[in-house]
Amino acid sequence: MTQKDYEKFLKKINELNKLVEYIKECPERHELIVNCKTHDDLVSLANKWGFDISRRWGEY
Repeated sequence: MTQKDYEKFLKKINELNKLVEYIKECPERHELIVNCKTHDDLVSLANKWGFDISRRWGEY
């Protein structure tokens, strides 16, 4: 893993942690997340909420 990939990895973890806290604030958000059928659905919903979780650390 390069330093750049490591930084992307940490950014993704940070975004996911913030997303989890955001979901915990509102039961309706939890329902929306658990009703996602695919990874793309989840990424799209998170994007609408302002979170960037689409790329894996090794993807460019």
